[in-house]
Amino acid sequence: MLNEQVRKLLNEQVTREFYSAYLYLDFADYYADAGLDGFAHWYEVQAQEERDHAMMMRRYLLDNGEKVVFGQIDAPDKQYADNAAPLQAGLAHERLVTGWINDIYAAAFAAKDFKTMQFLDWFVKEQGEEEKNAEDLIKKMQLFGQDPKSLYLLDKDLAARVYTPSANAPAM
Repeated sequence: MLNEQVRKLLNEQVTREFYSAYLYLDFADYYADAGLDGFAHWYEVQAQEERDHAMMMRRYLLDNGEKVVFGQIDAPDKQYADNAAPLQAGLAHERLVTGWINDIYAAAFAAKDFKTMQFLDWFVKEQGEEEKNAEDLIKKMQLFGQDPKSLYLLDKDLAARVYTPSANAPAM
């Protein structure tokens, strides 16, 4: 059995990861409406990753004899002023998720729950990658987003993203 606080935080994170998928689908819809199908595709893949993260945490809870409690998933309420706004919102969200993962890790450490800490190690590393990807997209938009031809090429580049589950990820 998991420590009560660790269990509570993991359950909350399951819901938060599903919300992340909703948020990224909202970004994808914004970009699809703007005619930037590559950006839309990039965020559709991102949404799939977030869904997988929720499923990994769900499976971890179940494998440890814990009840999974799904929370309410709110609809994203973001308004985007321009094509850079979803990218900025994405980076802010990834930083928030990093904080939540760190909070779970800290609770596991306080409970001397080394098994959960080991499980979370993958998520800590993943969050570093997620923040870097978000920062890179912002830089690319700053460099190329104002020039229609460059934006077109960037959009085509993002359309090539292929979802591949990490071979090192915890089991779902």
